[in-house]
Amino acid sequence: MKSIYFVGAGGIGMSALERYFNANGYKVGGYDKTPSPLTDALISEGIDIHFEDNIEAVDPAFKDPASCIVCYTPAIPREHGELCWFQQNGFQVMKRSQLLGIVTRQKRGLCVAGTHGKTTTSSMIAHLLKQSHVDCNAFLGGILKPYDSNLMLSETSDLVAIEADEFDRSFHTLSPYMAVITSCDPDHLDIYGTEEAYRESFAHFTELIRPGGLLLKHRGIKVNCRQHPEVRYAEYDIVPDASNFSEDQLPDFYATNVRIGNGTILFDFVIKDGPITFRDLEPGVPAPINVDNAVAALAICWLNGCTEDELRHGLKTFGGAKRRFDFYIKRPDLVVMDDYAHHPDEIRASLHSVRQLFAGRHLTLCFQPHLYSRTHDLVDGFASALAIPDRTILLPIYPAREQPMPGVTSQWLLSKIDSSDKCLVETSELVPHLVALRKSHQLDVLVMMGAGVDIERQVAPAAQALADL
Repeated sequence: MKSIYFVGAGGIGMSALERYFNANGYKVGGYDKTPSPLTDALISEGIDIHFEDNIEAVDPAFKDPASCIVCYTPAIPREHGELCWFQQNGFQVMKRSQLLGIVTRQKRGLCVAGTHGKTTTSSMIAHLLKQSHVDCNAFLGGILKPYDSNLMLSETSDLVAIEADEFDRSFHTLSPYMAVITSCDPDHLDIYGTEEAYRESFAHFTELIRPGGLLLKHRGIKVNCRQHPEVRYAEYDIVPDASNFSEDQLPDFYATNVRIGNGTILFDFVIKDGPITFRDLEPGVPAPINVDNAVAALAICWLNGCTEDELRHGLKTFGGAKRRFDFYIKRPDLVVMDDYAHHPDEIRASLHSVRQLFAGRHLTLCFQPHLYSRTHDLVDGFASALAIPDRTILLPIYPAREQPMPGVTSQWLLSKIDSSDKCLVETSELVPHLVALRKSHQLDVLVMMGAGVDIERQVAPAAQALADL
């Protein structure tokens, strides 16, 4: 095989594979629906991407089934013209998860799964290992700062940090050496149908861990792990006061003595087997929600040979993934941040973190719902979470792969939010609306949130316009 063509080339998971094969000398190209900062970056790296579903626009180098593999994301509609052409003309066509599974099977995968927390935790693991003597490879679901990439390569390490995506059961193609489950709050019910089926997919994921490997899961997660005698099982959590518990009640790895104030966080990390305590660790991204993620990342990296000094330095220098608790402005008079949260529990956790960091300040949330099906299935959870801020601004639902559902709109969601200060704004009017709020001294801490491209594209212009006032 000399070339690989990606249908849905602008997806964050797809882009890491594109970069991997491009770096290894393959000709790489693909299609995506719309340009984005990510597709701009990929094109600048020499990857051939176009934005029209037209087989005539595909380079001839990708039209020989003897020398080209085709990879697609499940978010692409089945009737997509280019994808259908490849399927009908003898090409080897596979999902992104299948190609990732092939690439990583010969390495020791550190696979992080969960409804939320998986991007930050896998990114933390990648950074902690990369800056240590251990080193690693990584395929991530976010652009990691300051590497400005979602791909890491190593010439010396066979460890690979992987974000294990449960959408479309993609993580079932992986063969983890070590696996982490951060959370298991039902999502993607358009795929799974029921909460039980969603949780069962995580149970199956735990069965894929190699003999001699490890499963590390957050304590209290409702996943039926079918234990294997040659796999080690461990739990992690935050324990406010360990003295209140007997040793057998404590998880294997935990954070305690968490202190939050003045925009910083300190905590102690405890390894029960020892016991060993690392005191006064400081996350580089001071979000209370990240303490949980840090415990999982520290545990995995400790088990793979990182030293205390390496873990301490790595955690403090972790810059975070773009769009995960990502600050654009952090001034005494104005805060503007971006967050990818798009599930009610993620929204709730993120907003509570903001409240803790900026206690007593007025909080405005601008949120774009992602998918009609998710909005419909989890509407009560969304309404509850979106009532947390002092002010809530909604954008129209970002449809992604879906067609509209009758009656499922942002206006419908807005009507269910118990708040005296809420509104619906068209995407094109968002920046002027925020500027008007700032000019009238009604904007203090602003969180822009959601998984859609629309809200992502508004963050930088909004921050620039507000900073200039």
